[in-house]
Amino acid sequence: MSTSSATKFRKLHVNTAPLRLPNAWDAGSARLFESLGASAVATTSAGVAWALGYRDGRSLPVEEAIGVASRIVRVVKVPVTVDIENGYSDDPQAVAGLVKRLADVGVVGINIEDGTDNPKLLTGKIEAIRKALFSAGTDVFVNVRTDVYLEGLAKPSKLVEETLRRGKLYVEAGADGLFVPGVHKADDIKAIVSDVPVPLNVMAWPGLADASALGKLGVRRLSAGPGVAQASWTAAQDAANQFLETGNSDALYEASKQSPSLQRLLPGT
Repeated sequence: MSTSSATKFRKLHVNTAPLRLPNAWDAGSARLFESLGASAVATTSAGVAWALGYRDGRSLPVEEAIGVASRIVRVVKVPVTVDIENGYSDDPQAVAGLVKRLADVGVVGINIEDGTDNPKLLTGKIEAIRKALFSAGTDVFVNVRTDVYLEGLAKPSKLVEETLRRGKLYVEAGADGLFVPGVHKADDIKAIVSDVPVPLNVMAWPGLADASALGKLGVRRLSAGPGVAQASWTAAQDAANQFLETGNSDALYEASKQSPSLQRLLPGT
C-alpha cells in the first residue's frame, strides 16, 4: 500500500460513525468484504490461525502471518490492517522487524496486544516499532489492544481504571489507537473515550450498542473480531454434516446458490 493508502486509513478513524471492520481470515474473505463495501480490511488472528491449521493464541509462525498479509494486499485496493497478536515474540526488536516486513508488503495498520503480559513489555514493543517505522520513513497505524476486559485483569469495579492506566501508557509509547475488546457498557465506553486521547476501537459483543449509538459515545472503530469467521465455520459445519448424513445433493446445491462468486471477484494470474 502507498503512503496515500496509509493516510486514507488514518482518516477513517476521524468520522463520527465508527469504521466497521468485518475481519477477514484469508485473501478470498478479504476480497469478498471489500466487494460488499468495506472501507478497509482487517484480519482476525483466530480466523487466520484456524484457516492455516493452528490454534488461536500466539502460535502462528511469523512467515505464515506475513504470507497471509501479502496475499490479502494483492487482491484488495482498500487499506489493510492485520492482527499480529503479541507480535509473536517477547523481543521488541523482533516485533519491530515483523511490523517493518508487513509494511514492506503493503500493510498500513496493525493490532498488537498485551494479553496477560506485563504492560511494560508492550510499551517496549510499541517504542521499538515507532523507532523502526520512523527510520524507514514508513507509516503504519499502531492499534494497541488491551485485554483488561477479555482476561478479567482487574476487579469488575476497577476495569475502567485499569484500562485507562494501560491506555495512557500505550499512548505515551506511541499507540495510534486503543482497542478494548469486551467493553460494552455505555458508561465504561464514555469514560475511556474521555480520558484516552486516541480513537477507541471496540469489538462486537453481546449487549453492545449498534454502530450509530457507538459513534455518539465517541467510538471510532468497530471490529467483528472472530465473529464472521466463526459464523462461516458454523455454516460449513452444518452443510458438511448434512451432506455426510444424507448425501443429499439438492440441499447442498440450494445452499451453495446463495454464496457469492469469488471466481469473478478474484484477479487472474
